[in-house]
Amino acid sequence: MLADREAAAPPTLRQRRRAAATQEILDAAEQHITAHGPAALSLRAVARSLGMTVQALYHYFPNRDALVTALITKAYGDLADAVQTAVDTAADGADVPRLVVAAEGYRRWAIARPEHFQLLYGTPLREYEAPADGPTTRAMRRMSAIFEREMFAGFTTAQLAEADTPALSPALRAHLEQLPPDGLGELPPAATTLLLSAWGHLHGLVVLEVFGHTSFTGDHQAEIFRAAMRNLLEDVHRRIPAHAP
Repeated sequence: MLADREAAAPPTLRQRRRAAATQEILDAAEQHITAHGPAALSLRAVARSLGMTVQALYHYFPNRDALVTALITKAYGDLADAVQTAVDTAADGADVPRLVVAAEGYRRWAIARPEHFQLLYGTPLREYEAPADGPTTRAMRRMSAIFEREMFAGFTTAQLAEADTPALSPALRAHLEQLPPDGLGELPPAATTLLLSAWGHLHGLVVLEVFGHTSFTGDHQAEIFRAAMRNLLEDVHRRIPAHAP
């Protein structure tokens, strides 16, 4: 019971001050990324903007990688929040499928925050390596789970296992079956293949737009994206049998 009381104890003044300072550093780093791009991120510049020394900043983030990891984790969280909010606030009975709504929430966030989107999906930062199965990986799994629910809603595991996909090699099938159960490992290999393929298509269209490669479509990019997502979802659902054998 002592452990329960300690767990329920409110944070101390020192902990609250540290949390506030950490958030202030993250906010300053995000502003720096917005102004100069992810590649220009430096602890010295962030510290200078806050009137801190680099040595003082090290008390909160021991190195650049730790700050980058925190920024990527937060960006994934903000993106997932935006996608979930888009789904939760969609009008009941609307003609637009939930997967399309989720995809449009993803696109809107990326267009509104191109520098943060580039932090997640742009050119990898030199000499940065995300911690294995760390907070960035867990944050990415949350995003995957949202699209998985909207894409495969109403289908059983047996139906997903019989999805029409190109034959998987034994090595790939074995790899997919060994994925962690809190992520894609919950899906049969055939469904995982469908999800990754669809995700690649969705994400690729957003990347092209964020990096300015679809400007030739003028003001019609949102409409084209919605049509592409409808087609994508219809194709995925056509590949899943109505009833598992």
